[in-house]
Amino acid sequence: MRLLIIEDDQHLSDTICETTGSLFQTEQAFDGEEGLFLAEQNIYDVIILDIMLPQLNGYEVLDRLRSKGITTPVLMLTAKDSIDDKIQGFKKGADDYLVKPFHREELLLRLEAILRRSSVGDYKEHSLQFKDLKLNLQNLTVTIGDEPILLNGKQIDLLEYLIHNRDIILTKEQIFDRVWGMDSSTTNTVIEVYISNLRKKFKQSGYDKYIKTIRGTGYMLSSSNCGEEHE
Repeated sequence: MRLLIIEDDQHLSDTICETTGSLFQTEQAFDGEEGLFLAEQNIYDVIILDIMLPQLNGYEVLDRLRSKGITTPVLMLTAKDSIDDKIQGFKKGADDYLVKPFHREELLLRLEAILRRSSVGDYKEHSLQFKDLKLNLQNLTVTIGDEPILLNGKQIDLLEYLIHNRDIILTKEQIFDRVWGMDSSTTNTVIEVYISNLRKKFKQSGYDKYIKTIRGTGYMLSSSNCGEEHE
């Protein structure tokens, strides 16, 4: 899973990276404008957002994200245990608060709680599920019912992103940035190849029909009848 840390204190940001490194692929931003730019890519599973930031404060970043329909869970950090701060943040769409200084264990527990509420699987067991399809993120195995499905690294990354965002249309740009990275030297045409390969892997179990092509937009994992099932 991917975590975005928006915190201007580099030492604290690095400490959070170290604390969460076994669970997340982390990226860091050190001011509100940079954080907002990265968060707007909508490729993260959770965001840790400080309130006191240069350029744009945390409330402004959160307000702009929610106004654009980006619902990524946000854990806000504050140096003050003020009810007014919390009320303002919750009204703008924060999912939880953590007051500085905090223990590493509390940070992990709060992230776990946020993901448990928003996830489509079992966070503690490092697994995601869609119908009878189960993706184990710990040993990187995929099964449909009792049948194992052999997938490689990027195929698993793609499937993880689709399951996390089930019933949500993902643009090719979002998928590319999430799975291959914004700095990748390849092009987003690679997505069509990987989607096609996933469908072939799922065809025997009939799960290829759940990977929908949304013409001119992108893809979606869904059991609904919207979109096209094949390219």
